[in-house]
Amino acid sequence: MVGKYKVVTLCGSTKFKEDFIKVQKELTLQGIIVISVGLFGHADGEFGTIITDEIKIMLDDIHKRKIDMADEIFVINKNGYIGSSTRSEIKYAKEHGKKIGYLEPNYE
Repeated sequence: MVGKYKVVTLCGSTKFKEDFIKVQKELTLQGIIVISVGLFGHADGEFGTIITDEIKIMLDDIHKRKIDMADEIFVINKNGYIGSSTRSEIKYAKEHGKKIGYLEPNYE
């Protein structure tokens, strides 16, 4: 299959590292270009060490630029969890007319 591929940015808490990897693989095998997080600060325990407040601001901004590049976002909301950064990304995506998909049913 060769052609125009949909681009999806993954959003969600980085504590769900295994779910990000699984969804990235599944979407890629469906012929979707996947943009994901650059690192898993929560899962890898990097907050407060490598990830300072200043870097967190930068990473949040970078992720919004990734949303700009995508046709839609896909939210990793395992067990219904959506944190404040992800809520901000969902709001941003809505404001920019992006389609939003969820790992689990969402009742926002």
